[in-house]
Amino acid sequence: MDIEVNSLAGLPAVAQQLSDFASDQKVFIFEGDMGAGKTTFIKTFCAALGVTDVVSSPTYSIVNEYDSPNGSVFHFDFYRIKDIYEAYDLGYEEYFYGGGICLIEWPERVGELLPESFIKVEISVLDENRRLFKLSKV
Repeated sequence: MDIEVNSLAGLPAVAQQLSDFASDQKVFIFEGDMGAGKTTFIKTFCAALGVTDVVSSPTYSIVNEYDSPNGSVFHFDFYRIKDIYEAYDLGYEEYFYGGGICLIEWPERVGELLPESFIKVEISVLDENRRLFKLSKV
């Protein structure tokens, strides 16, 4: 599913479409160039999930946990990991297979550890204000 957004005001509608598209899927990967808006969209998606905590990039902590009415939401940013063993040390299995919602930025850095099925969100920059969201089930 492709969705074009012309401003930040369009993100809540995309978040709702993603929620509907995902059905009962719990693992989401977010791909896009640096500055494409992955974290900005994840903040909006967390709001759609009912998260009331402050959502911020876990760039240095690797994972942030938020509470939602549907249970825990785990937000990962694997940009700074140096090798796959850091994800092992983090205990990725407990997160990815534990039943909570996992939102993963820079998933290519841990690709071999991802579950067999997940929702893929590709964000492409069309211009300064416009983004193209491609949603797919893997």
